[in-house]
Amino acid sequence: MSRHTHVLIIGSGPAGLTAAIYAGRAQLAPIVIEGEPSSTTDQPGGQLMVTTEVENFPGFPDGIMGPELMANMRAQALRFGSQMILSRVQRLDLTQRPFRAWLTDDVEPSITADTVIVATGAKSLMLGVPGEDRLLSHGLSTCATCDGFFFRGHDIAVVGGGDSALEEAIFLTRFASSVTLVHRRDSLRASKIMQDRALANEKIKFAWNSQVTEVLGEEKVSGLALRDTVTGESRILDVTGVFVAIGHVPNTSLLTGQLDLQDNGYAITGPGSHTNIEGVFAAGDVQDHEYRQAITSAASGCVAAIDAERWLETQGH
Repeated sequence: MSRHTHVLIIGSGPAGLTAAIYAGRAQLAPIVIEGEPSSTTDQPGGQLMVTTEVENFPGFPDGIMGPELMANMRAQALRFGSQMILSRVQRLDLTQRPFRAWLTDDVEPSITADTVIVATGAKSLMLGVPGEDRLLSHGLSTCATCDGFFFRGHDIAVVGGGDSALEEAIFLTRFASSVTLVHRRDSLRASKIMQDRALANEKIKFAWNSQVTEVLGEEKVSGLALRDTVTGESRILDVTGVFVAIGHVPNTSLLTGQLDLQDNGYAITGPGSHTNIEGVFAAGDVQDHEYRQAITSAASGCVAAIDAERWLETQGH
C-alpha cells in the first residue's frame, strides 16, 4: 500500500536535507528519499560525501569534513520529524495529483505526495582514467572555489578548455605557484574574453593537444600522465593538484518530459523554487549551473520548503 506525505523530497544533499529541516519544523513530516550508496548519481548525502575538509560553510571556523557535515544535517532533519528512506526513485509521475513515486517495480506507487521537492543534484563529468577515483579529494578536485585554498604554493593542473575551465584556472592563480591548462586540442572552446584573460595571466601555462591517460600518485596526486593527441608521445606533468573542469550533468532523468528544463538539462525555476508544475519545486544543483556550492544549495532547499509550505496553505492543507 502506498504511503502518503504532504512533502516528498528526492535527494539528501545540502538542498534536500535543508528542505527537510524546514519542512519538518513546519510539522509537515516530510519523506526524504536519500538515494542508494552504490549509485554514482544519487548517492546519499550528495557530493559532499566524497569531499574532505569543508572550510567555507558558515559556522565552522576550523572547517568540517564533508561527510560529518552531511551527518549533522541528516540528524537535524530527523530531529524535526523527517522520515528517511535509503532508496532511489525509479519512476516519478508528476502528471496528476497526488504526485506518485515508485521505489520498486511494483504496479502501485510506493509514495503519493501533495508536493514534491526535487533535489537530485548534479554530477561532475570525470575523465574516466586510472587513479582518478582513488585520488578524488586527495589532490584531485572538481571545484576550485571549494578546494583552491588547499593548494597554496603548489603547481597544479586544470583539465578542460571551456569557460568553466578557464574561470577555475584564473581563480586558482590566487593560490597556486603555477596552473597548467591541459586541453585535448590546440585551441580553446572558451569565449574570447576568457581566453584573453587566461593567455595574459603569467601563472597560467598551456599543455596543448594533451590527453590525460592516468592520474599519478598513491595517497595523493604526484603528477599526470599525458599523451600527445597529434604525435602519440607520452610524458609526465609534474603537479600536486588536479582540477577536472570538463562540465557537469544535472540528475534530471526522472524529470524529462514532465518538467521544463533548460537546454543544458537543468530544471527551470522561478519565482523562487517553483517549477512549471504547481506543487513541484526544485532546489540545489539540479537547477543551479552557476554557483554549485553547498551553502547555495542549502539556501535553495530552505526556499523550496517555504515555497512548498505556502503552496500547501493555498490548497487548504
